Amino acid sequence: RVAVLSATPSGGNLGAATAVAREILASTHLPVGIASSVTGQSEEMQQSFRSLLLAFALAVFLVYLVMASQFESLRHPFIILFTIPMGLIGAVWGLALTGTTVNAVAFIGLILLAGIVVNNAIVLLDAVNQARERGLERHEALVLAGRTRLRPILITSVSTILGLVPMAIGLGEGAEVRRPMAITVIGGMLVATVLTLIVIPVLYTLLDRRAQRP
Repeated sequence: RVAVLSATPSGGNLGAATAVAREILASTHLPVGIASSVTGQSEEMQQSFRSLLLAFALAVFLVYLVMASQFESLRHPFIILFTIPMGLIGAVWGLALTGTTVNAVAFIGLILLAGIVVNNAIVLLDAVNQARERGLERHEALVLAGRTRLRPILITSVSTILGLVPMAIGLGEGAEVRRPMAITVIGGMLVATVLTLIVIPVLYTLLDRRAQRP
């Protein structure tokens, strides 16, 4: 036998309403043999989040495989993947500053970010590898790559961010549905673009010591 109690959030988001419902159930003393659970749209939301997390992990794995085959190395793609956590930091800051809740659309933005944010590091490390093949030492190659690839990195990042600004502003009917995705990508690109030029050369220096020529 089941007793169903239905409720609709009067304000806020589904996640906050679910948390309140769980607190009420946790503080309520139930007789022996009676259990309680939160289902409905809350359960569907949890299933969607799990599916999107799996899709995000699969996207990162596929990106790593593609880069490993192109660079013919396992170390360099690993360095490039560090741009994804930097993008996640920016995405969280963007959502927090705009007061946007984390939903399925924001998770889709994270999946997009996993494929977009690595482009800057790919361009940078490719220039470093080309300079090393010409005989330059590690530090000289990093300085040259940072100088020659700064403009392409800024152009690609700024064009991506500006292209998503109308969606982030929320113009048009139904724009509030797509807005979290744009905010996630914009925040991730802003932070990752700045940190890529600093963190990636440092990681390359730390992880590429064995390749240093005597």
